[in-house]
Amino acid sequence: MIEPSLALYGDAFDQVEKHLGDLLESTGVRYCLLVDRKGFVLSHKEALWAPRPPALDSVATLVASNAAATAALANMLGERTFSEQIHQGEQGTLYVESVGDMALITLIFDSSVPLGRVKVHTKKTTLLLADILKDIKDVPAIEFDDDFGANAASLLDDLLG
Repeated sequence: MIEPSLALYGDAFDQVEKHLGDLLESTGVRYCLLVDRKGFVLSHKEALWAPRPPALDSVATLVASNAAATAALANMLGERTFSEQIHQGEQGTLYVESVGDMALITLIFDSSVPLGRVKVHTKKTTLLLADILKDIKDVPAIEFDDDFGANAASLLDDLLG
């Protein structure tokens, strides 16, 4: 099974959540996601007024896949990377920016939000997030005692009859 390449927990998670909330507020976007390079949503925020969000796990997977394809194109053109991607439609825009080599910040917004404002605020937030992510260590291993399996089976038996 594929697992996320990063795990946000504790203080790091709280800091990321705060920065994404600040970014959402300062830009006026609908949705703001932090996605790892494997396509897992690490954190997300959505505006209270926003309509029902798209399937965020699908968005994350497609954003990460697109970033990988774009990285291959950059390499073919002699670039180390393309740090941002913009997909503009008639009604909405998807803006993706690299957060170092570990994650992608993704903003979804409608045509009433100025792209320039989004880019300026996202670049500031990206620097803050990169500092947080570089300090993340491996997730502490979860260790189960010998009775875990038996206790879990007993609880499921009680729950399901």
